[in-house]
Amino acid sequence: MNALRKQIDKIKPAFTKGGRFSALESVFDGFETFLFVPNTTSKRRGAHVHDAIDSKRTMSVVIFALLPALLFGMYNVGLQHNIAVGVEASFWSTFFYGFLSVLPQIIVSYAVGLGIEFIIAQMKHEEIQEGFLVTGILIPMIIPVETPLWMIAVATAFAVVFAKEVFGGTGYNVFNVALITRAFLFFSYPAAMSGDSVWVRLSSTFGLGGAEKAVDGFSGATPLGQIAAAKGMLPDIHNTLGGPLTDWDAFLGFLPGSVGEVSTLAILIGACILIYTGIASYKIMVSGVVGVFAMAAVFNAIGATPAMQVSALHHLIYGGFAFGIVFMATDPVTAARTEAGKWVYGFLIGVMVVFIRVLNAGYAEGMMLAILLMNTFAPLIDYIVVERNTQKRLKRLSAKAQN
Repeated sequence: MNALRKQIDKIKPAFTKGGRFSALESVFDGFETFLFVPNTTSKRRGAHVHDAIDSKRTMSVVIFALLPALLFGMYNVGLQHNIAVGVEASFWSTFFYGFLSVLPQIIVSYAVGLGIEFIIAQMKHEEIQEGFLVTGILIPMIIPVETPLWMIAVATAFAVVFAKEVFGGTGYNVFNVALITRAFLFFSYPAAMSGDSVWVRLSSTFGLGGAEKAVDGFSGATPLGQIAAAKGMLPDIHNTLGGPLTDWDAFLGFLPGSVGEVSTLAILIGACILIYTGIASYKIMVSGVVGVFAMAAVFNAIGATPAMQVSALHHLIYGGFAFGIVFMATDPVTAARTEAGKWVYGFLIGVMVVFIRVLNAGYAEGMMLAILLMNTFAPLIDYIVVERNTQKRLKRLSAKAQN
């Protein structure tokens, strides 16, 4: 590392003001601060906390927490492909197929998003913002594996420009950028984001696998999709070959779905990492689960439709609730920031996701819209909490003055 530090210091003058490559100063600074903690810190004492971690290190921890869900999702992509085409393959060939299927989506997401941020930083002569380090990996994890790369590029560009940069960049955006990307795709290209065929990849990937059609009896329907299509009573949820889907298999993640959202177990591992490091709020996660149980109990008591009969446990392990409440609802920029507000914010997300899943048959998932809706209300929640605390303090001061 010392040799690398010396080499960077050697070429740094060429990228600073007056240097040969001064036009790329923001780009150089971005790479330098990614590799090494910046030397520049506040000289003040007292209210300023000095620490070795900065935003880039925080983002790196989040990416590390995402890896269990990402790696298992890649394996599941290969597994669902093998089931669909009726072949048996080793663990590594199955994983490698999934890895090669998802890798182009990750590359496109980062290339487009970071490319736009690099250009804007250069135009504004500012430092490159690090928020997209996490967003760039979140986007491929919350969309179907069969989403065309050009759609990902268009949606990512739209989200970065209109959901982030127009608000001022990292730390100023109102809505979660990854979810805006998914929302753009869902409403602009619904055929590529819904249905049974988008969750399982049948075509070959760099020469691996591939089939013209799935084997007889195969269905790529997700559990939530099966529930939304049901009539009368709640159906028995089946796996992709028509057999019963056990809760254990659903918890582990052996079912169709977005790459990062299938394994609740892998997501819980990431949640533990985020909570242990203090990066994500457990209050939002816990209250979100409580909200799901509360709203599911209300609908279970009514039980007029199959969706109303779904238990709270199945709302937790089906679809993208677990992933959303851990990695996107806890986004410190778009979530509530007051401690009391986090409880309210998470609870309402849990309530809304069940509400949308049950009452909107055209959108079986619900988590994306629930988080984006509560992103809108997060500032209001914080405002009410702060005003309430202010009023309580004023009352205490008034009582002391009277005494």
